[in-house]
Amino acid sequence: MTRFFAPLLAISSLAFACPAAYANTLSTLGTPGLIDMPTAEVLDDGHVALTTNRFGDISRNTMTFQVLPRVFGVFRYSINRGYFGTREIGNPDLFDRSFDLNYQIFDETEDRPAVAFGLRDFGGTGILSSEYIVATKHFGERFIATGGIGWGRMAQRGAFDNPLAILSDHFADRPNASSGGIAATGQLDFGSWFRGDAAFFGGIEYQATDRLSFQLEYSSDAHENEVGRGIIDIDSPFNVGLNYAYPNGGALRAFVIGGATVGLQYSYTFDPAERRSPGGLEEAPLPIPPRNDAVLASWGLDDPTTQGRAEELLKSLLNNEGIALEGFSTAGSTAIVRIQNRRFDVEAQAIGRTARVMANVLPASISTFEIIVQPFGIPNSLVTLRRTDLETLQTDYDGAWLSQARSQIVDAPTNIGRGDELDGAFPKFSYGLTSYTALSFFDPDQPVRFDAGPQLTIGYQPSPGLSFDGVFRYPLYSSIDDATRQSNSVIQRVRSDAALYAIESDFEINRLTAEYMFRPAPNYFGRVTAGYLEDMYAGVSGEILWYPVDSNLALGAELNYVVQRDFDMLFGLQDYDVVTGHASAYYDFGNGFVGQVDAGRYLAGDWGATFGVDREFNNGFKIGAYFTLTDVSFDDFGEGSFDKGIRFSVPNSWFTGEPSRETVTRTIKPVQRDGGARLNVANRLYGVTRDYRADSLSDGWGRVFR
Repeated sequence: MTRFFAPLLAISSLAFACPAAYANTLSTLGTPGLIDMPTAEVLDDGHVALTTNRFGDISRNTMTFQVLPRVFGVFRYSINRGYFGTREIGNPDLFDRSFDLNYQIFDETEDRPAVAFGLRDFGGTGILSSEYIVATKHFGERFIATGGIGWGRMAQRGAFDNPLAILSDHFADRPNASSGGIAATGQLDFGSWFRGDAAFFGGIEYQATDRLSFQLEYSSDAHENEVGRGIIDIDSPFNVGLNYAYPNGGALRAFVIGGATVGLQYSYTFDPAERRSPGGLEEAPLPIPPRNDAVLASWGLDDPTTQGRAEELLKSLLNNEGIALEGFSTAGSTAIVRIQNRRFDVEAQAIGRTARVMANVLPASISTFEIIVQPFGIPNSLVTLRRTDLETLQTDYDGAWLSQARSQIVDAPTNIGRGDELDGAFPKFSYGLTSYTALSFFDPDQPVRFDAGPQLTIGYQPSPGLSFDGVFRYPLYSSIDDATRQSNSVIQRVRSDAALYAIESDFEINRLTAEYMFRPAPNYFGRVTAGYLEDMYAGVSGEILWYPVDSNLALGAELNYVVQRDFDMLFGLQDYDVVTGHASAYYDFGNGFVGQVDAGRYLAGDWGATFGVDREFNNGFKIGAYFTLTDVSFDDFGEGSFDKGIRFSVPNSWFTGEPSRETVTRTIKPVQRDGGARLNVANRLYGVTRDYRADSLSDGWGRVFR
């Protein structure tokens, strides 16, 4: 092992004082690197880097996410124009999806370089497939040196026998060195990692100014495939580049690959934890007055007439805040309100605004506020605040933290209402006319397709927990219905015919349902939904969730009977019906990480499990990934081998700085097939309830006085 690492450590054995090994530049593959070759640097924790470039007939578009301080993951979409030459049938271009993973073993110190290892294209076609170990060291404030050893594609130039072969003959040869392509897409070929010939690479970066830097590297990637197909020209093993960084996180760079192919690249790096617009643009909250100055200090709430006046004032002031008052009662010195937050993306802020209104309206005899939050009219959590704490802590520098320590969060009473509902709180009717955009990715004939048009949403809630909802769309423009590729799936086509729904529909009933949510017992939530559940399926869905208010663990079970809808997306149904269901476990690991496992039966009748993890920031921005393995074989699944993808959810407030319950949510899959496909029913219980449980409320408590 010492003999193996010696060449890497020798590259960076001498150094001066150094900064942390955070990336100054991004490579053509969208990861911290020089030009083609990686460095051992990383992004700041939680940051996202978006990169697009073009050199020769190659375009690459990459998203890199620093999942943990030492780990980043990559999704890349590349277009190699003319890769298949002149085809009489089919597109001559190669549209390639790939994933990378990088782990920084050591960060940089005064006496030691940063060291990392990584996998390139470990779940795609394998065209970029390679592995590497790399070291990076700062020399003063201007120079950064990098050296490493690569395998696979990164051993096409200057290759030598694999030094790992001293550990085992297993590493001497690399199996399937010439394989790859669609048939292998998605398969994790563990057996080839770090095997076969190896080669050194390295380079230097010179930081000329705070914004301008130059790079020179020796590349061990000879681009053999691309040169042989005439996509790019390579005359030299050396690549050069310059990079100009903008203050907003953007960077523009020019580079020359192999002394012959010029390229341009733009990248943008941002922190999801920081809103694009500053927060706090909403109007200031009501001040909390001294108790003897409260608006209704002289009212006796034992008088039904004056209590009605208090209810009306509470209802009016809360409505101004975007909060619906659904119940109000008193018990001695305690006032209890039931609210539904319709505006604030951080629930603790809605609780704080509610408490301020109560302090302005209720008489001095009320010393305790109990606030029950109830999405969809279902009681979720009960938050108890002492009025004295609000009065004394509202201007305290540590007021939010101290008020959290003195508050209490428990499971709300499971009965829906206790005779304290306001007259007129139900029924409720809502509607909205907005626009929508439906996206479809990675069709080889057109990588991005979309539908766009007006969307009408209608909701009617006659009583707590019961609602009738409809979503109707009319696509004014659609490039999805221009798609000509037909599904070649050998299993039941439960998702791969999705384009036919765009092709054969005009006015669309996207969703039309009756839904009932309820609390069967303490710590339990229930949901029953019937109707046209999503754009492709109609039927009945039932769910139970166990989720103690202060628990990191939640367990759920869901059972569905669905029938596939007609392609015109109106009221008709097709012949295919199926029973699906899953047992689910959710776990909040802390620091924003939430894991989820769903095991059961999927739409095509296959059995298996889905594993996912999401990282959520305090402002509601979420980034995650998942994969599904079922009893559908890789061959029967087809391109991609198994279902997987990345997903993100961005609250509107992240863009605008103003509170909003609306979010932009997308799931990006390398390919849409039929194995591991799950029903897309709305309002699954974990998503409905989680924001109101103790951990989530505590995470957002810093906004309680906002």
